[in-house]
Amino acid sequence: MMSTRRGSRRPTQVEIARLAGVSQATVSTVVNGNGAQVSEEKRQRVLDAIAQLGYSVNPMARGLRGGGNRILGLYTFESVFPVSERDFYFPFLLGVEAEAALLGYDMLLFTSAGVSGERSVYAGGSNRLLKADGCVLLGRHLARDDLARLTREDFPFVFIGRREVDGVELSYVGADYAAATSSMVRRLAAMGHRRILLLKQSNGDEPSADREAGHRDGLAEAGLAYGPELVHVISENAEVDAELMRSWIDAGVTAILVEPSESAGLAEAIERAAEQAGIHIPGDCSVVFLGEAPAPTATRIWTSFALPRTEMGREAVQMLVRLLEEPGADAQQVLLPCKPTDGNSIALSPTFRVQA
Repeated sequence: MMSTRRGSRRPTQVEIARLAGVSQATVSTVVNGNGAQVSEEKRQRVLDAIAQLGYSVNPMARGLRGGGNRILGLYTFESVFPVSERDFYFPFLLGVEAEAALLGYDMLLFTSAGVSGERSVYAGGSNRLLKADGCVLLGRHLARDDLARLTREDFPFVFIGRREVDGVELSYVGADYAAATSSMVRRLAAMGHRRILLLKQSNGDEPSADREAGHRDGLAEAGLAYGPELVHVISENAEVDAELMRSWIDAGVTAILVEPSESAGLAEAIERAAEQAGIHIPGDCSVVFLGEAPAPTATRIWTSFALPRTEMGREAVQMLVRLLEEPGADAQQVLLPCKPTDGNSIALSPTFRVQA
């Protein structure tokens, strides 16, 4: 189920378009008094939907649309182009482009970096995103000061990914890492696992915090004890070795939740360490990746959950259009559910098998 948090609002043109079975551009044409450009049948469907939803035209929004360019920006805080279908960012971009086209908007891509090589919306001192009516932003290594400044300037934007900035409310579309992690913990508990370790990255960003909260909540919901010894923090380049793996197993750990890293080496390190320590995955220890799993090998498909990346891109554009229609509306936050992906890296706990 989608999780949302937003202020009260009136129906939007996006919702009218869906109910009427037309594009948002068609709704905008009718609302702005240019119905003659639309067939009578479509015009009547739009009017019926407006009456059903109780839509009323916001003069400020009409003025904004009248002066707008019907251009949505896409800004990335790190290099994401060129991309292939196997690239992490590709589905986000696919969703953004498809939804913008569906709603009748052009896309303008912002990618340039400042002199220092660091990306900033305000490189050169001014907001370069003003060329667009509003903007979708994404990237792991963001400049939080930029987000705060954009908010203070009332520039419409939506971030792909849950992000928090002190003192301001941001609009974002994120993946529900907490719920997905909690569900995975409960699944492992039902398979007899009683000590489930979280292997956590050290960057401390919002997805990491959400996974940690999901780990803790899942244990509580399964009636299992939680303690700091069940969370192990590693840096991006730190390897998991045989000694570390053996210490976890000796402490009773039978399942490990792995927070994915940006590099592809963590899965290989876990496999290598387990083999060197004489630990069989999943017979002795189940392993789950909390997010997009590393590419499968000839012998291993990692159990994981998939992020709804294309859907996140689409929802971000829909949210941005709502914000453009409603100047001054409350910030909106949406978390979309993740989808479990089965592999061959989990099994019943050793103790559970013995009891059975």
